[in-house]
Amino acid sequence: MPKKKRKVSTAHAFSRSFKNDWQLWVLLLPAIAFFIVFSYLPFYGIQIAFKDYKPVLGILGSSWVGFKNFIDFFHSYYFSRLLTNTFLLNFFGLLWGFPLPIILALLVNQLAGRFKKFTQTVIYTPHFISTVVIAGMLYLFLSPTSGMINNLITALGGKPINFMIQASWFRTLFISTDVWQHAGWNTILYIAAHTAIDPGLYEAATMDGATKWQKIIRIDIPHLMPIAVLVLILNSGNLLVSNTDKAFLLQTSGNLQTSDIIGIYVYKFGLGKAQFSYTTAIGLFTNVINFAMVMLVNRVSKWFGGGGLF
Repeated sequence: MPKKKRKVSTAHAFSRSFKNDWQLWVLLLPAIAFFIVFSYLPFYGIQIAFKDYKPVLGILGSSWVGFKNFIDFFHSYYFSRLLTNTFLLNFFGLLWGFPLPIILALLVNQLAGRFKKFTQTVIYTPHFISTVVIAGMLYLFLSPTSGMINNLITALGGKPINFMIQASWFRTLFISTDVWQHAGWNTILYIAAHTAIDPGLYEAATMDGATKWQKIIRIDIPHLMPIAVLVLILNSGNLLVSNTDKAFLLQTSGNLQTSDIIGIYVYKFGLGKAQFSYTTAIGLFTNVINFAMVMLVNRVSKWFGGGGLF
């Protein structure tokens, strides 16, 4: 009679793992504490979204108002503009910013030696430029009187364009500078995934007479697809979360029509007018939508056979 395998409880498995690898668990403790303190404990404060929160009364002492804060936001004058601007800004940012790191990683992997390292350093550098500096560069380069872009336009016989006060230019400037700043840095994940590809596959392809383009199509891209799908799923959870600092710095009285996003609205009402319950409700609403988008994209990726997070 074959012996039955004894089931090991989760608690017993954890106890055995901690006993054998306690040093690794000690190294993991700061990360666990970080997420507990900054990600899980704040869940307690979410309830103020359903209350008329008064700092003097505290969270428990404030009265319940149900979904009033959510309804006020849905009926607010700027609701549709805020939702549209935020979604379009992130959607187009994802549309342009998602494939570019993959293309850059494929191109960088075709290089060799010192030139490859130099190229990686060059495309990583913009990531370390602060948002304030990026905004300052835009105001400087796009100045209608002394900016080099308008000087070039004037030299070619055109008229100067005041880019910073035209609503039609805001998304283009915001997205293009964002892609320029982070595309190179985002290639790190794909370059790391590329190093895990078996070199024997390239040797076999070379023996079969495959060109570089065929190797990219048949070897590189299929191996990078699982990582790409994972990144797409995670990025889809930010469709209603924009870089508020950058939008605030680039916002002018002339481009309010396209630059007015949820993050700036929350900043003005939450810190400027101390409407904590109202802005918490807005934050909870956007997080629920973002979570739903992650679930939706994850399910769609499974339908197309691309795997998923869960």
